Amino acid sequence: MTRDDIIEWRVSDGPVAYPEALADMEARTAAIREGSACERIWLLEHPPLYTAGTSAVPAELLEQRFPVYDAGRGGRYTYHGPGQRIGYVQIDLGARGKDVRNFVHNLEGWVIAALADFGVSARRAEGRIGIWTDTPDGREAKIGAIGVRVRRWVTLHGFSVNIDPDLSHFSGIIPCGIAEFPVTSLAQLGKMTSLETFDTALRQHFPQFLSALGRCDTRP
Repeated sequence: MTRDDIIEWRVSDGPVAYPEALADMEARTAAIREGSACERIWLLEHPPLYTAGTSAVPAELLEQRFPVYDAGRGGRYTYHGPGQRIGYVQIDLGARGKDVRNFVHNLEGWVIAALADFGVSARRAEGRIGIWTDTPDGREAKIGAIGVRVRRWVTLHGFSVNIDPDLSHFSGIIPCGIAEFPVTSLAQLGKMTSLETFDTALRQHFPQFLSALGRCDTRP
């Protein structure tokens, strides 16, 4: 059995409180590094909240409509809430090439490939973090966010994709510090689906994501 065969997939049914999720990720990161737990993909939702990354600018919190938490990840302010699929990706890069830039690039590619299954032509945008697409009226909009942290070569946090959240909840912040572009969702694009169906697409494209990270070595 290889390391790739024992990656855990965890799916939480109800919204998970942010402090609980953060503590869980921190503990799992330490366990992965120590070799006492396997790598993990955790799919979940949060109740409505804002998170502040390490580059968050206070002026970009326009209205504190929901609780605000320090995330410890890279990036600025982000909204999380029901109808949004969050993926916390805890991968041991120490065994997979030690290339953070490659990890982020392929994390974006994994989400883009999953969105394509629903007829959404998503893409990266040079100089802008996240996953982007075009709305029916031709505007470029953000449909997914990427925010990661790496501790001793084990990754924390990951991505969020707007399936059918209340998009008005984003109005309390300047999402990721980018004011000139709106946010969108699969539902707003007319692509109605469930979180469970989107999870299936993520699973289908996961092997390609993992393979693109590079050689998997067993730690000494």
